[in-house]
Amino acid sequence: MDILTLSDYYLPGYKAGGMFRGLANMVELLGADLRFSVVTRNHDLGDAQPYPGLRPEQWVVVGNAQVHYLPDNRTTLKHFGDLIRNTPHDVLHLNSFFSPSFTIKPLVLRRLGLIPAGPVVVAARGEFSNGALAMKRHKKRIYIALAKAIGLYRDVVWQASSVCEERDIRRWFGGDATVVVAPDLLSPMAIGDEEPRRCEKVPGRLRVVFLSRVARKKNLLGALSALNGLEGDIEFSIYGPVEDPGYWSECEAVIDRLPPNIRVSQLGAVTHDQTAAIFRQHDLFFMPTLGENFGYVILEALVQGCPVLISDQTFWRELERKGIGWDISLDQPERFEAVLRECVEMDADAHRVLARRARDFAIDYSHSDSSLQANRELFRACSKVG
Repeated sequence: MDILTLSDYYLPGYKAGGMFRGLANMVELLGADLRFSVVTRNHDLGDAQPYPGLRPEQWVVVGNAQVHYLPDNRTTLKHFGDLIRNTPHDVLHLNSFFSPSFTIKPLVLRRLGLIPAGPVVVAARGEFSNGALAMKRHKKRIYIALAKAIGLYRDVVWQASSVCEERDIRRWFGGDATVVVAPDLLSPMAIGDEEPRRCEKVPGRLRVVFLSRVARKKNLLGALSALNGLEGDIEFSIYGPVEDPGYWSECEAVIDRLPPNIRVSQLGAVTHDQTAAIFRQHDLFFMPTLGENFGYVILEALVQGCPVLISDQTFWRELERKGIGWDISLDQPERFEAVLRECVEMDADAHRVLARRARDFAIDYSHSDSSLQANRELFRACSKVG
């Protein structure tokens, strides 16, 4: 089966985070069974310069896919129409709901009959979560209403990364929508063959990491606010590109008011192959996100034995019962603070148990054949639509 995948960002990019990592891992793990052709931008999120060494607008081999890199001035209706018509495929795979160029334009072409009719998969990528829809709320709701009115998403197969996201999709597109739950996949390279060598936890000291895009949805501001008032030696490391400079300015104002025992470092974007070492150097991954469809970075932290403190707005739930972290309601800021105090006081033995459970859980999850099979079924489901 030939899959034509359109995505705003892809390899060798890394700044878009888990949104495209799930796609890259799908291609890596299913590329032996399915033939992927990926159309994407010729630059990373927030960058003006193209990736070095690219042959522009030519198909090149990247891992298990053929990839076609587009400059921004070639993401037009006409150019997408030419590409889709001239690239043989059995399924068109779109990796966003709201992407103006890489989803909406192809669907407009489909609705107007300007590209061949055929199966279409739309991966929502967390865009229907309450936290995501709360941002630019009115604009998004107007678009959803318009898209439904003109049948822009009629007869598509929806890709959901979790049952929570399936419910979000059905809330907007009805119980008759065709939704396949196909969880994001973890690359075998991310797991590694050996137990990670972690820095030992010291009582009275806490090394916390936030690794994600600096954007309102990820709630860095909430994480910084929860640190205020903590006693002990606190290091808080922020990794990730600044997607929203205005939001980062709000975060800086909070950082400036933190007491001297809490040291905050903003360390910028990192490549994917750097994340494992970063998680091993920290005692806790802290991201009280407003909403994630899956939360790929959470799984990456767990597989490196880094316990997590997150909101209850993700796929990952009941973490305290499992002994691998905490998922807490955003309405309970005092609970976040209590857990942080507990982590500050935690000794090496207690943290070692937590870290081992976290890694064992992540490995068991990642080795599940059901997730891989669900991703295969995603494309097979296309033959049953229409």
